Amino acid sequence: MKGGDDYRGLGWAHGALTVQRLGAMLAPVTFILQDGRQVSPMHIAPWSNEPDTEALPGILRKLRGEWPCVPFGYSVPAEGWPGNWAGVMGPPAPDEEVHGHSSNHDWTWCESENGSLSLALNYPQASPVARVERTIMPEPSAPAIDIEFRIVVRRACRLPIGLHPVFRLPFETGAATLELGRFDEGRTYPHDVEPGAELFARGKSFTDLTSVPARAGGTADASRLPLTADTEELLQIEGLDGTAALANHAEGYRVKLSWQKAHFPSLLLWYSNRGRKAAPWNGRHVAIGFEPICSPFGLGPATALADNPIAQSGIATALEFSPENPFVTRYRIEASAL
Repeated sequence: MKGGDDYRGLGWAHGALTVQRLGAMLAPVTFILQDGRQVSPMHIAPWSNEPDTEALPGILRKLRGEWPCVPFGYSVPAEGWPGNWAGVMGPPAPDEEVHGHSSNHDWTWCESENGSLSLALNYPQASPVARVERTIMPEPSAPAIDIEFRIVVRRACRLPIGLHPVFRLPFETGAATLELGRFDEGRTYPHDVEPGAELFARGKSFTDLTSVPARAGGTADASRLPLTADTEELLQIEGLDGTAALANHAEGYRVKLSWQKAHFPSLLLWYSNRGRKAAPWNGRHVAIGFEPICSPFGLGPATALADNPIAQSGIATALEFSPENPFVTRYRIEASAL
C-alpha cells in the first residue's frame, strides 16, 4: 500500500473518523447519536494547522485525539522534589523522547480488513521495543470505536506504558462533568506541572474529585470543566473499574472510554486549562486528557522502574514484556446522548 498519505479516514453508519500517520493519532472523530445529532468529542490542538510547527517535537506538531505512548512519560529535573521522589528520579536517557518513540514519528499504514485502519511503527535497534501496531475499528452498529494495540519486544523488559485520549471541552466554564465512578484513591502531583500555573496542593491524596486539596488552601472541584483558573495540572486516580466518561452538558452528549484495568491500573487526568503560556500553547490550550497508564504520573522509565512511592503502595508502575508473548490490549471510545 502507498505509504506517503499522511491521513486516512473511515465512515460508517454511526460516524466518521480520521487517523494521521504522525503518532498514529486518532482525530477528528464525528459520532452520529441515536437522535441524529453529530458530535465531535476529540480534541485538536489550536496550532495544528498553523505555519512554523515543523521545529516542534513530533508529539506537539499536530497534537490531537488519542494515541499510544511507549514508553509513557519523560524525565523531569529532581530539584525541589520531596525526598521520596527525588531519590528515584534520574536524568533522561540519551534516546528519550516525550511519551516515547510512538508519539513522535510517522507510522506506516498496514493492510487491514474492510472497515478498519491499521498502522505499525518500527523502533530503533537500540530499543528493547521492536515494533508497535494498532488497529482502529468502528463498531458497525453503534457510535463507538474499538482499538487494538500491540507491543512486540526484542528482549525481556519492563516499561511504563499509557494511552493518551484527549477530549474537547465546551467554551463555557463548568459546562462539562468528569464521571469517574468509585475509585480507591486520587493523588495530586508531587511538584509543579507548570510553574506559576498550579491549582492543587502538592503530593496529597483524596477520594472525591469534587474535593481535591488546593494549593491556596481548602479544596477545589476538579470534576467540572473547563476550570475557572488558568492552570496545568495532573491527578493520578487509582482503583477505577476501567471506565471513565465526560458529560458535555453544553452539547448534550457523553463520551466514554473503557480499557483493560489489568494493563493500565491507573488513570492520569491531564488538566490543560490555559496554563501553559509559552509557544505553541500561548495560553489558549483547553482540553482534558483521560490517560490509562501503568506509570507513576508521567515521570519516565527510570522512575517507573524504581521503587517509587506509587509502586511502594502496591500499584504497578511498569509492565513486563517478553519476546515470546506480544502484548495486546483493547479499549473503546463511544458516545451517547445525555
